[in-house]
Amino acid sequence: MSDKDEYGGKLGGASILVIDDEPGMRNFLTKILGPRVKRVEQAGSPAEASRMLDTGHFDLVIIDNIMPGRTGLQWLEEQRRLGLFSETILITAYADLDTAIAALRVGVGDFVLKPFRANQILGAVARTLDRRVLRRDNALLRRELHAGGSGAGKLLGKSDPMLAVRAMLEKLAPLPTPVLFTGESGTGKELAARHLHQLSARRERPFVAVNCAAIAPDRIVPELFGTVEGRERPSPGLLLLADGGTLFLDEVAQMPEPLQAALLRVLEDQRLRPEGGEREIPLDLRFVFATNADLPALVAAGKFRADLWHRINIMRIEMPPLRERSEDITDLAALFLSQFQATLGMTGLALDDGTLMKLRRYDWPGNVRELRNMLERSVILGEFPEEFAGQGSVTGAAAIESLDLVMQRHMLHILSQCGGNRAEAARRLGVSRKTVDRKLALWSHD
Repeated sequence: MSDKDEYGGKLGGASILVIDDEPGMRNFLTKILGPRVKRVEQAGSPAEASRMLDTGHFDLVIIDNIMPGRTGLQWLEEQRRLGLFSETILITAYADLDTAIAALRVGVGDFVLKPFRANQILGAVARTLDRRVLRRDNALLRRELHAGGSGAGKLLGKSDPMLAVRAMLEKLAPLPTPVLFTGESGTGKELAARHLHQLSARRERPFVAVNCAAIAPDRIVPELFGTVEGRERPSPGLLLLADGGTLFLDEVAQMPEPLQAALLRVLEDQRLRPEGGEREIPLDLRFVFATNADLPALVAAGKFRADLWHRINIMRIEMPPLRERSEDITDLAALFLSQFQATLGMTGLALDDGTLMKLRRYDWPGNVRELRNMLERSVILGEFPEEFAGQGSVTGAAAIESLDLVMQRHMLHILSQCGGNRAEAARRLGVSRKTVDRKLALWSHD
């Protein structure tokens, strides 16, 4: 296996800055790394490197320690205070204890002793970048577990409203444009945002979900933007951890004003400045937002910035409430029931046609979340609530036929009550007008 085959997959997306006062060493490293990484650039001095970092971000910095004027470690210490979050590798001919301690304090990821071979530097780069990814993934996983989220779930639904949502998600997936999901609580806004991420070219990069209402107002800016803490290694925020992927900000109506102002700058410039830092860092990030609040009303009341509202309201997707897509309840209920029975190890509860019809006729003010919670309780208790209990289990073709007949009788009854007004019947049934038209056309040919 060649070096390129061995290391190419690990290094392929990396951007690297090589800092060395010797042109021969810079060219040697560039020749080794160039074919294997996304981008490699050179700086002949710390001052030149500083100017390059002011305009661009690098995943990894490889720096020689002994250079005219100042050491690489002195430069790194200064850059950490300014807000350097890049991984670093130190090239040195002298690995004494004092150098090792100083390197640890400024977050050096690896040493490469001179003289070295090509496979040594490639191995150090691969290890350092691997640790970077592991730290990022671990930080995001710990955060998600602490927040009580699993990231699991599918965007289900074949109703007309959900087909329209899916079509819009497919259209928007290749674009960098921000998306705002609106709708009642429990309608699946985060699931839709995750679905958008999975459809995009960013699917292999992080999806980071942030509930703006769940973080203390005085902590949300540093948690998102990161902090620079003196000589210690800076702490990256969620914006930087999500770089290359998608950041989902839920409950945006709850954002404190300082965050609104800071976020507006990020949206306009795709650059962030960590708290306490002096340098802005470029980002490659897709922003997705969600709210169940009336943001225009909050803007009118002076509680939400008008300029931020216009910036995030480029493409808006209204998530339909469950009562408007009751035909999806059968698939949703079946999925939730099977999931809870498998995870809880409790079986014996079945969805019969009577239960399904009652589920479809209920308004579900809590939407999909309420349906899911009710089914979890039912699995634990071994029975459905009285208002949803059916008349026994019916399976196979008989269940489908029986359910369709009950649905037909109910829809025709409501249509009769509405004097044949299909739009009003659709409203009362909690389905779209197209669904009523389609069902009536189907039954007329039976």
